[in-house]
Amino acid sequence: MEWSRLPPLAALRAFEAAARCRSFTRAAQELNVTHAAIAQHVRKLETALAHSLVVRDGRGIAVTPAGVQLAEALTLGFGTIGAAVDRLQADAETRPLSLSVTPAFAAGWLMPRIGDFWTRHPDIPLNIQPNVEVSDLRRDGVDMAIRHGDGIWPGLDAELLTDGDHWVVVHPDLLGECQPSCLGDLLHLPWLLEHYMLERRTMIEREGIDLDDVRMQLMETNWMVLAAAQAGHGVTVQPKSLVDRDVAAGTLVKVCELNGGSLGYYLVTLPGRVSPRLRTLRRWLHGQVGNR
Repeated sequence: MEWSRLPPLAALRAFEAAARCRSFTRAAQELNVTHAAIAQHVRKLETALAHSLVVRDGRGIAVTPAGVQLAEALTLGFGTIGAAVDRLQADAETRPLSLSVTPAFAAGWLMPRIGDFWTRHPDIPLNIQPNVEVSDLRRDGVDMAIRHGDGIWPGLDAELLTDGDHWVVVHPDLLGECQPSCLGDLLHLPWLLEHYMLERRTMIEREGIDLDDVRMQLMETNWMVLAAAQAGHGVTVQPKSLVDRDVAAGTLVKVCELNGGSLGYYLVTLPGRVSPRLRTLRRWLHGQVGNR
């Protein structure tokens, strides 16, 4: 289809309404514009097509044979478009919300709490997608992503969920009789880090620790790091929100805190694409912050 050959959509829409209503006034009311705007659109359309489309008929208008032919096609076409839009809107209101999260956040923070959401909002199905890769929200049809970072993702809206405080944690069995109070007391122990968490490496090195001098085990995902730390295989630095439950339960010991600055877990969405159901999910997530 050569779109350049078509008259403006606004003119076609104005004419279709006028022909269907047999009145410029009623068409203007339907489209929420002025009588003059409808008349102008129709005149421009007649000029562009070199055909008379309507003639005056008392207080209203009559549609010419050429106008009838065009109006019928437009009504059918706009009806098809409207039906497709209705189907998509209905699907958006009933399909499961898609939430993309990292596996570590899903296992350490979300899943212990998700039962509360299911109980409170049984009418909102939720599809949780654990993924170490950053999702393309538009391409992948993701409604919301929860990602760790500094909150700067061009073209997306990001809202802080948990702050950037990080805890240095270790399994109590690995400490033995040692009672460390700072990172320097842990240099004799093995360390666990994810390959790509450069920000955490920077936080540690800001404390005067040279990671080249420690026994370091790098892993592909933070979920593996957490599992290894919980099994007693090494020291790790984690967002407070992922390990506070383990510390409270005594399965991990908090040695000290590190400030991650602007780092934290953020709710990431497409601009202008937050539905009422997604707002409900967002409110629930914020309400869970701080809940053990």
